[in-house]
Amino acid sequence: MSDGARTLTLRALNRALLARQMLLERQDRGVLDTLAHLIGIQAQEPQAPYLALWTRIDGFHASALSELIETRAAVRASLMRATIHLVTAADYPPLWALTSTVLARAFRGSQFRRALNGVDLDALAYSGRELLTQRPLSRAELGARLAQLWPHVDPDALAYGVTLLSAVVQVPPRGLWRRPGPARLSRAEDWLGISLDQRPDPETMIVRYLAAYGPASAHDIQTWSGVSRLAPVLEGLRDRLCSFFDADGRELFDIAGAPLPEADVPAPPRFLAPFDNAILAHHNRRRIIAPSHRSSISRDPLMRVFLVDGFAAGTWSEQRGTMHITPFAPLSPGDETALIDEADQTLAFLAPESAHRIVLEAAEP
Repeated sequence: MSDGARTLTLRALNRALLARQMLLERQDRGVLDTLAHLIGIQAQEPQAPYLALWTRIDGFHASALSELIETRAAVRASLMRATIHLVTAADYPPLWALTSTVLARAFRGSQFRRALNGVDLDALAYSGRELLTQRPLSRAELGARLAQLWPHVDPDALAYGVTLLSAVVQVPPRGLWRRPGPARLSRAEDWLGISLDQRPDPETMIVRYLAAYGPASAHDIQTWSGVSRLAPVLEGLRDRLCSFFDADGRELFDIAGAPLPEADVPAPPRFLAPFDNAILAHHNRRRIIAPSHRSSISRDPLMRVFLVDGFAAGTWSEQRGTMHITPFAPLSPGDETALIDEADQTLAFLAPESAHRIVLEAAEP
């Protein structure tokens, strides 16, 4: 194809990612539509999706997302990479069909599987689903009830076995804005009123992934999803896709007409939400994180990153209206001014009722 020989520089890949992640400029886009475009938002930290959406949507109000969760139009569940994501209710069935094998693999490699030696896993999953049909339960509550059937087995292992082998979702108030609550679980079919009889459709998932994260390789898609053996599927889509190469000669696939901004397009500073998929959705993360900075990011248990000129430039934290900003390297006066302004706006969203204080730490040695 005409684009097949084109090589994309690191900065070009960075700008493509930022454009598709709505990080070059905030967009006038609906919350549900944004959730669908991003194929969900990483949500282990319950409040993270709110910052992720505020960073991307012009005029975002937290109440809009809470309403979607309360009305069951959006739902929290373990999906990609066996981690909690917030997705649209419409996206849950196809994503579950694809990632249920990822969850089962995570279970097989866990300490919980070893603790369940001798337990009939089909019977365990059935019993767990029956209990969750009666009412939502926390993992502790579910484990305690299952222990009545398997009294000599670790209750935590019993509960995790059910939740990793069955389609379950987290129900509110978990995930609502500023309303803490335990993670209680319900059967997805009951909570969403749906049937989970869809066949896996990796082709559609790949095309949607490329729209939100491309251009990308099979390894990138597998890293984001946790689903293995996607290279043959991607190869089968070759006639529907265009391809590029990165500076190291790796072939990257993309959908025709997707945004590919010029490499010198300005990128404003942005504070990314904890575990933001913008930094986790590729095997080769150099398009947004320099290899020398990965260890610094991993030291933050929530992986909170801020961007300067489109690339990870440091970590941040916030508590009671005070934001600590730790750059990886000294910032230019202009970048520092723009970053402080973005930090002040971010604090206005995160802590509107608190006095704001921004602490710019010394750059890492």
